[in-house]
This record gives sequence, structure tokens and C-alpha cells, in this order.
Amino acid sequence: MVKVEDDLVEYGYRRVLITITAVLCALLEIVDTTIVNVALTDMRGSLGATLTDVAWVITAYAIANVIVIPMTSWLSQQFGRRNYFVTSIIIFTMSSFLCGNASNIWELIAFRFIQGLGGGALLVTAQTIITESYPIAKRGMAQAIYGMGVIVGPTLGPPLGGYLVDNYSWPYIFYINIPLGIIATILALSFVRSPKYGEKLKANQVDWWGIIFLASFIGSLQFVLEHGQQDDWFNDPLIVTLSVVTVFGLVLFIWRELTYKYPIVNLSVLKDGNLRIGTIMCFILGFGLYGSTLIIPIYTQSVLGWTATDAGLLLIPGSITTAFMMPIIGKLIQRGVPQGYMVGVGFLVFFFFTFMMYNNMTPDTGVEHLYWPLILRGIGLGLLFVPITTLSLSTLQGKHIGEGAAFTGMMRQLGGSFGIAIITTFITRFSQKHRVDLVSHLDASKFEVQQRVAILQKGFMSKGFSTNEALNKAYQVIDYSVMKQSTVLAYMDIFMYLGIMFLCCIPIILLIKKGKNKINPADAMH
Repeated sequence: MVKVEDDLVEYGYRRVLITITAVLCALLEIVDTTIVNVALTDMRGSLGATLTDVAWVITAYAIANVIVIPMTSWLSQQFGRRNYFVTSIIIFTMSSFLCGNASNIWELIAFRFIQGLGGGALLVTAQTIITESYPIAKRGMAQAIYGMGVIVGPTLGPPLGGYLVDNYSWPYIFYINIPLGIIATILALSFVRSPKYGEKLKANQVDWWGIIFLASFIGSLQFVLEHGQQDDWFNDPLIVTLSVVTVFGLVLFIWRELTYKYPIVNLSVLKDGNLRIGTIMCFILGFGLYGSTLIIPIYTQSVLGWTATDAGLLLIPGSITTAFMMPIIGKLIQRGVPQGYMVGVGFLVFFFFTFMMYNNMTPDTGVEHLYWPLILRGIGLGLLFVPITTLSLSTLQGKHIGEGAAFTGMMRQLGGSFGIAIITTFITRFSQKHRVDLVSHLDASKFEVQQRVAILQKGFMSKGFSTNEALNKAYQVIDYSVMKQSTVLAYMDIFMYLGIMFLCCIPIILLIKKGKNKINPADAMH
């Protein structure tokens, strides 16, 4: 294994160009996950789609991503890493062009699924390529460079998407990938090399049933999570059916992988205690990272009335903070600071971020109240992201590192999906509960309520409305302010529970075993 790694180490301009290629590909994939969010309204209008239909543009991409990530290590071995990487870039680039040219919503969804299959491969393979191009002593820096891309990517999506949609039209969020994809393809063909793998499997040895069970279990689970709330969860026959498929698919998948001679995903790697703890923490990290990324733009746009671009720009200082922290954390890990301590501090910092958000949220909060909590969030993510992933692999060796990394990547994605599904459900439930509580305090016989209604009614009458119309408008205004207030209270609850969850995770670090072999941090960053 060491010999193979040494063979792949690059120096000088070749290493610089390989690093640029890998980071560019990782950024392409991650930016594309979030850039679509701000364009959904425009897509609905021009493609004549319903809100449920257009949500599939995000769901299809996410499902394809999560299916392909666990298979990436195996696919690289079958086809050779460079071939697999270049093919993935070409699939991603061509499907981006097709997405931009889609004439109806279902075409767009089909092409987004294909784009997701190419994209999921880019993320994991780009990291492995970067890792093996650096000598062990410098891998902390390699990891830091890659980590910047991974963390800054999701934040770049919304402002970039907002700008393109405001100034051009939605197909341009896909067309922007084409020149970058062509550059990445040329660079990858020119500079990326493949390690020498063992024998390839024959067609009849391939774990086709494993692939089918994995796709049915992960695909159904992702659908249930993304559509559960809007389809009223288990009152919807499709959600019930897919939940059953998820459970049976998972059981059959585990059975197949443990009994088949050539499994597509090597589950035996989970016997490692640190990897098991790491996958749980990756899940929680995905939950907090994607969950908070979801709430903040919705809150700033729907409650505070900001534009999509402003909402996206708000997240950038926090991301820059994380990017700034990455090299520092890489250096600390190389100097032997225990990752467990950093993770514990990271969870604590994330708790303070949620606590500040809980205290600062009102129906008219300003930028200055959100700025520092988001900087704290950036520090927390820096302390969590790299140490959790390196720690997960600290007791693994050889090719098990790549297999373990696929699990951490998949669990982070699934954590995000669970986080978004649970948070959207609770926002709806909590908002209804707070609305009922607030309305019960609005007693029409109270003097303050009557006075407020009278003032609003006079205001509308002065604008030319009749007495009855003005009264109706006054009640609408009160109803709207109750609605706004109940939504803010729901967001506050979500942040409180998120904070409690992160606090409860701190004791998990006591279960970590000390790694015997010194892990190069970059291996972890899949």
C-alpha cells in the first residue's frame, strides 16, 4: 500500500494542477447541491410545474448522490481511478447542458438524476486523488485546501444562484458548469494517474443484487425524508410503501454484503470502533450543518423580507472563518493535539451558536445580530469537520481507509437529509402550536386588543376603505403578525433543540480509542 501511495506522490507544478483539478471538481458538485434552491420559483414559472414537482429537482440529485457515494471506492477499482474520475466529470458536464435545455419538469428531473450520479463520484474521488498526490508530511495542508472547498461550496451556491437568476435566467445555473467541466476534464486527462489495483471482477461476479438493494433502500429513504412533511407522512400510501421498501432493502442489503464473496460495499470495516463512533458523529455533523443552512435563508427571506442574494451573502463570513480555521486545525492534528478534544470543543461552540440564535431571533432582527453567531458557527464547523473525519479513520489501515471514508461521506449526506426532513416537520408543527397559544391570548374583549384594531381600522379608512373593509384589513394585519411571531418562535425552538443535541454529543468522545498508526488527515476528508 505504501509503495502505491509513494508512486502517486507528485511534485512542483503537477501537484498544483492536480490540486486545482480536484478542488474544482469537488466545488462543482457541492455548489450544484445548493445553487438550485434559489431558482426553484423561476423554474416553476417557466416549466409550468407545481411546487411538489419542482422539489424533485433537488430530491433526484440527492438520491443519485447518496446511491453512488458508497459504491465509488469499488467502481474506482473496477475501471481505474482516472477513467472513472474523467467519465464522472463528462457525465456531470453533459447532463448540466441537458438540464439547462430541459423543455419540461420531468426532463429536468431525469437529467438532474444523471448529473447526481456523476457528481457523487466527483466528491469522493477528488479527495482520494488529492490525498495520494501529497507526501505524508504535507497531507494536513492538502486536507485543509480540500476542506475549504467542501465547506465554502454550500455557501457559494445561494448567492451565485441568486445573481444568475436575477440577472440572466435559471438555465445559466447549469450552463456555468460547462466551461469548468471542460477545463477539469482536460486537466484530469493530462495529470491524474491511477494506482495499480488487483484483478477486476468478471461480469458474473459483480454484486448486482447488492447494487439493487442499496439503490432501493437509499433511494426510498431519501424520498421519504424529502417528501414526508408535505405528503403528511404515514397518512400517505406512497410514503408507507417506500418506508417498508427502505426497511426491507436495508435488511437485505446488510445480509447480502455480509454473505457475498465480492461485496460492493465492505461492511466488515465497521468492526472498527472509532469508525462506528465517527459515522455517528458525521451523521450529527450533517444534521447540524445542513439543518442550520436550511433555516437561516428561510428565516431571513420569509420573516425578515431579504432578497435571495442578501440571504446567501449573510452566510459567507462564517464560511470564510471555517476556511481560515482549516489549515490551523490541520497543523494542530499534525502536532498531535487529540482530535477528541477538538470535537468536544466544536460541539460546545456549536451549542453557543444555537443559544445565540435562540436569543437573537425576532420578527425584525438585523444583520448585526446574526453576524457573530454565524462566525461562531464557522469556528464550530472548523473544529468538527476535519477532526471527526480523521478520527473516524485513525485505527484503519490500507484500502480500508477508502472504504471507511465512503461511510463517513454517506452518513454526512444522510444526516443532512434527516436534519432537513425533521426540521421542516417540526417548523410546521411548532408554528401551529405557537399560533394556537398566541391566538388564545388575543381576547377581543381586552382593551389593548380593541385599541390596536381601532388604530389599524382608522389607518385603512384614511386610505379610502369602507368601515367594514378597513375592519377586515385590520384583522388580517393582526393575523399576519401572529403568524410571523409563531414562525419565529418555531425557529427559536428548533435552535434550542439543535443546541441540546450537540451538548448531548460531547460525552461520545470518551468512547474514542487512541489510534496506533498515525493517520494522515487528508485520507479522512472524503
